[in-house]
Amino acid sequence: MLSNATRLARGHMQARQLRFMSTGVPKVQNFINGKFVDSATDKWIELTNPANGEVIGLVPESTQEEMQAATDAAKQAFKTWKDVSPPNRARVMLNLQRLIRENKDALAASVTLEQGKTLPDAHGDVFRGLEIVEHTCGAGTLLMGESLGNLASNLDTYSYRIPLGVCAGIAPFNFPAMIPLWMFPVGTVCGNTYVLKPSEKDPGCAMMLAKLAQEAGLPDGVLNIIHGAHDSVNFICDNPDIKAISFVGSNQAGEYIYNRGSETGKRVQANMGAKNHGTILPDADKEMTLDALVGAAFGAAGQRCMALSTVIFVGESQEWIPELVEKAKKLTVGPGHKDGVDIGPVIDKGAKDRIESLIQSGVDEGATLLLDGRGVKVDGYEGGNYVGATIISDVEAHHTCYKEEIFGT
Repeated sequence: MLSNATRLARGHMQARQLRFMSTGVPKVQNFINGKFVDSATDKWIELTNPANGEVIGLVPESTQEEMQAATDAAKQAFKTWKDVSPPNRARVMLNLQRLIRENKDALAASVTLEQGKTLPDAHGDVFRGLEIVEHTCGAGTLLMGESLGNLASNLDTYSYRIPLGVCAGIAPFNFPAMIPLWMFPVGTVCGNTYVLKPSEKDPGCAMMLAKLAQEAGLPDGVLNIIHGAHDSVNFICDNPDIKAISFVGSNQAGEYIYNRGSETGKRVQANMGAKNHGTILPDADKEMTLDALVGAAFGAAGQRCMALSTVIFVGESQEWIPELVEKAKKLTVGPGHKDGVDIGPVIDKGAKDRIESLIQSGVDEGATLLLDGRGVKVDGYEGGNYVGATIISDVEAHHTCYKEEIFGT
């Protein structure tokens, strides 16, 4: 028998697939105090399918009143949720991991539709998030405190792990399943309540996870979801009832959130960009190394914070570069839902333009373009945001393409 959440998740995807049979574009809702609520905003952000550029939904910029209602719901729920025992909170997570497994195909399909990943990459997105939910099932042990008897004469010490209160998560676009699942399950199993702001570019998966969490037994108000861009971020940073923020995203946004949030006394963890390097020595296994480089550099269209964007070939290993280029040439670019596709689209036209601009900057500054992924056309998906595998050599430390995180193929 299908659970209610399973029916909802599958129905959600069917509705999305039939969206163009209706006259209107669907609007994403807020999730406040256990209810999916239409936004009263007059500011909407277009949600597009990266594979073809078509508008598939509208995401609200949640109003101040809606964001405050979400925070108030979390604050009220904290009064009782904090007193639920860790084993009982862990049972909710045990139910949640089961529901995620039952709905993994629908969740992955949502990731592919809104974010553009190939289906195998999308399933990996869901699975990596699921691993953390499984980890939270051990809360009874993970939340144990410490004690030390007779530290000094007539002095014993002990420590408890106690929940903070309302916490908030600001998630990026590149892992719409994994990062929310790294945020709210950990926060809530520790006894906190949560306000989550998924990326306005692909919020659908987070909304599905909210419904699954509700069916898993998470009480109303423990998890709330708001939407938007700058205003919602500022609200989270400034609201005195929010005690901690977890962020994943760009350096610019992360530094802003860290500074603004910490000014109001919040605990802020800001996970930002990176320029990852790989060093290849001559005694490495050539085939294994080249295959690993292709996957690390071009998987998920390069939109991973751990994407390997820079490789240093040492000594004789430099002779492998032509073979790396040939392997990269064989990668198929196309929509993520099609079989045989290796590289899906990047998230939007702005990302595509930025990647292509950084490629051109390398050429202009004297680097050698061994493989150019610009100008890719995919039949039937001409409006998609496609960039093929690109390899630039003779790059120097002062080149713009070296100094900046490209975040793409």
